[in-house]
Amino acid sequence: MPIAFLTLELHIEAAQSIKDRRQVVRSLKDRLRTTFNVSVAELDGAELWNRATIGVVSISHSRDYLDGLMKNVERAAARIANNNGAEVADSFLEFL
Repeated sequence: MPIAFLTLELHIEAAQSIKDRRQVVRSLKDRLRTTFNVSVAELDGAELWNRATIGVVSISHSRDYLDGLMKNVERAAARIANNNGAEVADSFLEFL
């Protein structure tokens, strides 16, 4: 049974503090969870307030389904991040 693991590197240009960073990250995580029914977590600490790494995971019987799902998650994450003053700087998709 395949597991898809998507890593999103965020650059949060509008963040001026940890509080601003937290607001952007929380909004992104909550929207992805409710829209796509996936597991979402912040992967790194809060050393820099203008950077964040988000992990998105899902499991299914079909690798093709997971590939399509993660592409949709990536597009939605970019849209949500742009609306909150951030951008998805890089993304990585792995299948386990």
